[in-house]
Amino acid sequence: MPTTTRRNRGGADRGRDMAALLSDFGHDLPTIPPLAPEAKEPRIFKYAPRRGAARRGRGWAPATAPAQAWRMTSDQAPVFWPFVSAPALPPTGAQMGVDQLSGGSFYCDPFGWVLRDDVSATNPNIFQFAKPGTGKSGTTKAFCTRMMPFGYRTLVLGDPKDEYESLCRALGVEPFVIAPGFWARINPLAMGPLGHDWEKLSAEEAQRRTTIIFKRWLVLIRGLVGSMKLDDQRRVPFGPDESDVVRNALAILTGYAAGNSILTETTIPRLWDLLRNPTPALVRACEYASTRPFLDETRLLRNALGELVTGTLAGLFDDFTNIEVDWRAPIQSFSLSRLDGLGDEAVGIALLCMNSWGRGLREIAEPGDLRIVVRDEVWKQMRLGVSAVMSFDADLRLSRGYAGGGAGKGGDIQFANLHKPSDLLSVGDADSHAAMIAKDLLELADIKILGGQKPRVARELDSMLGFGPIAQDLVSGWAMQDKGRALWCVGDATYKVQTVLHPLEKKLYYTNEAIEAAS
Repeated sequence: MPTTTRRNRGGADRGRDMAALLSDFGHDLPTIPPLAPEAKEPRIFKYAPRRGAARRGRGWAPATAPAQAWRMTSDQAPVFWPFVSAPALPPTGAQMGVDQLSGGSFYCDPFGWVLRDDVSATNPNIFQFAKPGTGKSGTTKAFCTRMMPFGYRTLVLGDPKDEYESLCRALGVEPFVIAPGFWARINPLAMGPLGHDWEKLSAEEAQRRTTIIFKRWLVLIRGLVGSMKLDDQRRVPFGPDESDVVRNALAILTGYAAGNSILTETTIPRLWDLLRNPTPALVRACEYASTRPFLDETRLLRNALGELVTGTLAGLFDDFTNIEVDWRAPIQSFSLSRLDGLGDEAVGIALLCMNSWGRGLREIAEPGDLRIVVRDEVWKQMRLGVSAVMSFDADLRLSRGYAGGGAGKGGDIQFANLHKPSDLLSVGDADSHAAMIAKDLLELADIKILGGQKPRVARELDSMLGFGPIAQDLVSGWAMQDKGRALWCVGDATYKVQTVLHPLEKKLYYTNEAIEAAS
């Protein structure tokens, strides 16, 4: 068989390829015609060196341009660098949604923020201002439920619209109903945990607890009496004389004046009855010459208490507490919607009584007992007068965990929902004592959630908080375009946040059933 060999340029054997091998046996492989060379498109852009072409007039420079320093405020910086955003908060606590400025997740951790030096928040209280229907309730419930895995429990001290009943039942808790004709009774003069184991206390500890209990009772009675009106302009006064009479009467009713080792719980109707039928001991303790001057001087006080006992408090807060509250449950709520027929003032008085009772049960908190106290329709309570405003002020000041005069190691987050800033300013005349205290309440909440508002209300918020025109436009524009949008003010920093709800949460937090049924 003839053989052929091929050598490469270097002389090495390459062997035969398959075409040559098959041709020896009379088989020729078909050949592929060569492809025509591709035509190259003309170059449109010519890439220049990084420093430009090294020719005259081509902008070439042997060195880079010197850096320039500029100083500006955070409001001015987005004009030049529109994607610059504030640093995100630490990822601790409840994951609420999306921080629209940074694009990351937004977390809410009030007590965690208080404990950090890099977050300018000194108290964990939250004020939320939002127009009805903008997702205020959904944000509140989402925060409460998402903080539960971190050991927080929720206490709703008065639910005027019964918005939390479905959430309670979903968590296996039946809410309490406070209304005329229902069996539940709340005694706002209950001593709470401070009245336990009284016989085992030292004289100093008993005196300390007595001071705390009597002070809370006086704040409540002052608020209740001050809610009664003499006319359209004046309310029933509660000054030092009235305070002295009530303090001495409570000391007699509880047995403290007689030196009893165990205090006896009393009620507001019993206090009213003692003032109507004063004992010689009460007259002497109040330094009146006889019973007649005592009755003359305390007439307004007695009549105010009588109107409450026979009116608003009747069947609600006029007897000993007959409910057992499971404080280890994830949530507890007290429904007050059935009081709507009695008017806003009755609902405000009920909220005032609930606050006093709830504060009494929280005056000694177990170690690590962290609770979110939700307060809806706060304006109804504060419109009762300066004493009611002072009561709410006291609740805000005790939120850091100084319950029981420092004996407690727990802490409360006061979450107050309001519609607009005028809710705080309308508690009295423009320059009244009540209006000044209510306005100062904003300083006791370092976390403010500003939901969607009309432009006029947004300007009111700006005048009270001073957050600037850009934030004002966000509140009246962007936040009004969808539910759950709000500007979160944490200390001195602001965050543009969209609360994100799971479909199951949307169904559970829905609050428009009554509107749908009516339509």
